[in-house]
Amino acid sequence: MFDRAYVANPVCMPNRATIATGRWPSAHGTHTNGVTLDPDAQTVQGLLLAAGWTTAAVGKLHFQTMGWPWEPFQREEIEAVSPLLLDPDVPDAFVRRREAGWDSFERAALHRERYVELPSGYYGFGSVDLVVGHGDRATGHYTHWARERGLDPDLASGPARSSLRFAEWQEIYRSEIPPELYPTSYVVERTIARLEKLSEARRPFLLFCSFPDPHHPFSPPGRYFELYDPETMALPRSFSDPLQGAPEHLKRLAQNRGKPGLDPTMTWAPNEAQLRHALAAEFGSLAMIDEGIGKILTALEKLGLGEDTTVIFTSDHGDMFGEHGLMLKHFVHYQSVIRVPLIIRCPGRERRLVKALASSADIAPTILELAGVKAHRGIQGASLVALLDGHVKQLREQVVIEEDQPFSIDGLRAPVRIRTLVTERARCTVYAGMPVGELYDLAADPDEMTNLWGLKDHQQLKVEMMERLIAELARVADGGIEPAASA
Repeated sequence: MFDRAYVANPVCMPNRATIATGRWPSAHGTHTNGVTLDPDAQTVQGLLLAAGWTTAAVGKLHFQTMGWPWEPFQREEIEAVSPLLLDPDVPDAFVRRREAGWDSFERAALHRERYVELPSGYYGFGSVDLVVGHGDRATGHYTHWARERGLDPDLASGPARSSLRFAEWQEIYRSEIPPELYPTSYVVERTIARLEKLSEARRPFLLFCSFPDPHHPFSPPGRYFELYDPETMALPRSFSDPLQGAPEHLKRLAQNRGKPGLDPTMTWAPNEAQLRHALAAEFGSLAMIDEGIGKILTALEKLGLGEDTTVIFTSDHGDMFGEHGLMLKHFVHYQSVIRVPLIIRCPGRERRLVKALASSADIAPTILELAGVKAHRGIQGASLVALLDGHVKQLREQVVIEEDQPFSIDGLRAPVRIRTLVTERARCTVYAGMPVGELYDLAADPDEMTNLWGLKDHQQLKVEMMERLIAELARVADGGIEPAASA
């Protein structure tokens, strides 16, 4: 178990692309949600497929956009600061000469209209059972699986159809979709079915299982919604953080406590009741996923695959869940968002708790080394196998986290570019084009309550962290194409 694993980017699409490619978003190009991963990008599953492995995926991929339109206030802000960004008559920096529809395979609207067949070898996966979206509003191949079983999820999902919902935030409700037809159950059923086929083939395989939950909306079905009592939910230690030394945009969020933003995906400040009900619903979703993972691992053993199959458990990002009085993600790099679980069960290796720093970018090279397949040029992560074997105590002295957003929130100028460096001791965050910054001594202040950025007694640590951040950003610059000649 890796106790200090960090994302390369705390947003869905960029970090999922990093897990697949082993490269930072500034290198693979999917630097923010809404930018489709280049189909020509080299992926770990693509390398394994080329080496004769069977590769398959079940659940959420999010390599391409779901097709959600810009919120009106987002479009207005982007057009005010970057008028060319959303202008359809302005060409991109790269010309993609591809057939129409090449970037539409994960569009939610298309999957609700008809069954969308994904092309063979889709980002390196030989076959895909796709889920698009989150909570009970998900679609993709899941929608047609549910319809075949007598339920149209579009007619049973959402807060308006729920008979049990929390009035203070529409993202919290009990789904009216039966548990056995909920997206989590689809992922479990199809993953086990894939394992059964793979066990018959007796070929090396990579199976990617991705649950769309836990994610807002917090809409667990049936008994899972009432499994936990909101009144018993413990608040995080930092919930009452006054944010005195925090950046201005976080202080302004706290001033609007209890008022969800116009954009349901955006960071905001809940009151105690909102947080407790969200926690209870989220724990219900997690309980359902936990049971599903148990079924998958049980099937793995029953099929005789347990002794020679490595299992990796991780997440694409974290969420603020009451820490520092905040909720969800975007524009904030507290530990709750950038630090993720990473557990690797590797047959033949002893159990151990690893305190060394690790990154989502390290997953791809780790898989490739375990599989005995050569990594691609430009891969930037580091294989964790030496840590799995206990041969070394650490592979890196720092890890860098990127976040780019074309829009912003009150108190932060758009477009937003945030860079964070985490070391064994500290966390340093800078906001491009703004004098604001964050510096926390994680050894003395693990809850990140005291921002040292502007304090005179800590300028030496600040200079050291900034120098290391510059060096790390230079290290992850793209170098993935072989020079054809010396000049």
